[in-house]
Amino acid sequence: MKKLILIGSLLLPVAAFAFPIEVEKELNGAEIDVQTSDLGNNMASVSLQNYGQRDAVCKARFRNGPESPRTRKARVVAGETAHLTARFSTTVIKMRVRVECKPN
Repeated sequence: MKKLILIGSLLLPVAAFAFPIEVEKELNGAEIDVQTSDLGNNMASVSLQNYGQRDAVCKARFRNGPESPRTRKARVVAGETAHLTARFSTTVIKMRVRVECKPN
């Protein structure tokens, strides 16, 4: 029983690495689905899936408190998916992502 408690307590900090991600979308008529995920304690990812008939040009701005924002750009072809990531030098507590897309 003591071994189970020890193993459980060692795994607990691993589950605490997830951080909340707030997303603000400005799609301007582009048919884009936005999915977010955290990749460790200092990296975030945004997946942009274009389910429309037209290509789109998108920009994602990742903000993590005191560090300078990271901006990533991608051209998302109709029917395709683009993945954007940003890495920060400090541990992320809360991530804010602003996604702006324009149909091409």
